[in-house]
Amino acid sequence: MYSNCCRISFVERKWERSLVNGKTINMGKNNQSSVTEFVLLGLSGYPELEAIYFVLVLFMYMVILLGNGVIIIVSVCDSHLHTPINLSFLDICYTSSSIPLFLSSFLTSKKTISFSGCGVQMFLSFAMGATECVLLSMMAFDRYVAICNPLRYPIIMSKNLYVPMAAGSWIAGGVNSMLQTSLAMWLPFCGDNVINHFTCEILAVLKLACADISINVISMVVANMIFLVVPVLFIFISYVFILSTILRIPSSEGRRKAFSTCSAHLTVVIIFYGTILFMYAKPKAKDSSGVDKVQVTDKIISLFYGVVTPMLNPLIYSLRNKDVKAAVKNILCQKCFSGEK
Repeated sequence: MYSNCCRISFVERKWERSLVNGKTINMGKNNQSSVTEFVLLGLSGYPELEAIYFVLVLFMYMVILLGNGVIIIVSVCDSHLHTPINLSFLDICYTSSSIPLFLSSFLTSKKTISFSGCGVQMFLSFAMGATECVLLSMMAFDRYVAICNPLRYPIIMSKNLYVPMAAGSWIAGGVNSMLQTSLAMWLPFCGDNVINHFTCEILAVLKLACADISINVISMVVANMIFLVVPVLFIFISYVFILSTILRIPSSEGRRKAFSTCSAHLTVVIIFYGTILFMYAKPKAKDSSGVDKVQVTDKIISLFYGVVTPMLNPLIYSLRNKDVKAAVKNILCQKCFSGEK
């Protein structure tokens, strides 16, 4: 039985019971104290799905590590290749911040995470998500220059520009995540400590706070404008110019090659932002008392956003590229040749 992780301040309250993986959490009258750990509910209400999801997520995580790892190794070995190495590294960091904990919860009866561990996980996932939003907009600018100004591409997209762009994306994501995580973890938690999610998702954690969260809501709205709305507008404007340029190309072969140049990035953008929009914009289901409840479909969508998208990125963006395939074959052949020696 999970122990009570928080104490109730100044007033008496009734015993509360929450079902978690067939076990109950009893919360009674205690003196005020801070939360020391959270319970991650996950799929505890659907035990028949746990084995299926464990195998599925483990397989996808291995594909993520392998696919993105290959992209990083190939990019380091051949600096002339045009591959999204930052995106690959980001996907590995993003998934590694949550998937190992997610998988371990299936193997053990312990489904708790410490307060500090929850904060670290929230910071990493929030930082990686915000960074990817900015990176995708920077990559849209890269596609714009490649199609609209191909002759000047080596000059414009030089190391002096793309390195600060990449570094700025990581710094902006980290600063935003530090702010949002700090505001969330400074809140007092004096009630239920059960997070109805796979991970320490910030919205699920904020629901457990026993204080006014208006400042958190305002800061998240501002952050969403900066890291979601602005990048989407930037990407949209970039592709308006790209489409206008492509349609002016006289030959059908030239138009096909131009579309092929930006199709991979556009596919990743649609999957990434489409999943976010569906996950947070769709109406929330409510129980009979009018309280929001998290359906299993919401958790599956969250899983798709956090696992499937990083798995598809290397397949969509680089591994179908002929130059990348040739570089992988050369590396394997060199290792095989050196091994025979």
